[in-house]
Amino acid sequence: MNGFGTQVPTIACKSVIIIGKSPIMQTGIGSIMSRYFPDYERSYCRSHEELTLLQLRRAIVIIVDISGEQHNPRNICNQYYALQNQYRDIHWIFLVSRAFYPLAVELLMRPESTLLSDAEPVEGLVKAVRSGSEHAERISQTLLRPDPEEFYDNQDDVMLTFSERKVLRLLGKGWGINQIAALLKKSNKTVSAQKNSAMRRLALTSNAEMYAWINSTKGMKELSLFSAYGEQDEWKRALQKDISLSSKSA
Repeated sequence: MNGFGTQVPTIACKSVIIIGKSPIMQTGIGSIMSRYFPDYERSYCRSHEELTLLQLRRAIVIIVDISGEQHNPRNICNQYYALQNQYRDIHWIFLVSRAFYPLAVELLMRPESTLLSDAEPVEGLVKAVRSGSEHAERISQTLLRPDPEEFYDNQDDVMLTFSERKVLRLLGKGWGINQIAALLKKSNKTVSAQKNSAMRRLALTSNAEMYAWINSTKGMKELSLFSAYGEQDEWKRALQKDISLSSKSA
């Protein structure tokens, strides 16, 4: 309300919600949105249960990674189906694994939804967001192609250096270049160079492909990354060690 008692119209804000338990996927999707859609306000949730009414009222796009949902997937799909019924003005984009695909087609396909692969190229996600719910493909062509997991499993073993493996492993845990550089006591430039070197060895041409490889069975096995969740214990221990050394030298 202004001083004359009339209501001042609010300025519409483009808002996207990124939902996923894996910090790998959250980081990757967030980076894509930041680069290609800088005017979108971004918020993050680990599951639909964390969504607030305010977020749902403001969102025009919700990107949901359900590829890693193993516990009662049908119930999870039914809950998202109910949300879609309530919020039909939102473009729902679901990232699904090949194993999840039949269930997603059965329960999540609606006029306002799009199904993408959990290994979707960057341009696929960008195109879906840009096209909107009215013009985006209902099902990505990536889901209809041969399983990318087969490609990774059939690749000849690539010998990464110890440093390259460590950098990719920390990236896989959801750490950023700055954190990795501080932990390993290296410059950001060196850490970035090791990441790029590892990508060349693996014939990966983008960060999206790198995160897809890290999140694949092959990548998780190669990097001993058995958990998709970011582990902060190492970071905390490193900080405590630095504090302890600083105290002793003081």
